[in-house]
Amino acid sequence: MPLRHSALRHAVGHSIEGKREKAHFDELIQCEHGRILVVEDNVVNQKVAKRMVEMFGFDVDVAENGIVALACLKKVDYDLVFMDCQMPEMDGYEATSAIRKSEKGGEHTIVVAMTANAMAGDRERCLVAGMDDHLPKPIRKNELKQMLLRWLPLNMRKKEC
Repeated sequence: MPLRHSALRHAVGHSIEGKREKAHFDELIQCEHGRILVVEDNVVNQKVAKRMVEMFGFDVDVAENGIVALACLKKVDYDLVFMDCQMPEMDGYEATSAIRKSEKGGEHTIVVAMTANAMAGDRERCLVAGMDDHLPKPIRKNELKQMLLRWLPLNMRKKEC
């Protein structure tokens, strides 16, 4: 079956864009891979978010609720936390409040709400709860990329080679 010109152009363009994307992140993460925690109770959403973040070259851990997330944060220094807001046992608002109360001195864990709530006022509620930003579900690759670019350079560049 012959290859169509449009299919070839799409494949080459997609390949080049992927290389540009990786090169752009390579500039931001100068010395090591970033480590991200995804806090999400839905197994399907966990897998989707984990895979999407890994596509950009980051190591990802998953916690199914706020209680597990707090335990993870005691063991690992994460560069960013994607936090679902609606979860059983301890929701994202409570978990973020606990994170903020535990921070000492100049410490600041970047917490980005990752929620299906995209109504007027939801973003503000997340910010009032102590979250740094808001990423609505369903997660889109480009929006995720922009969120990583917005927050990770600030955190990643503090690390020494």
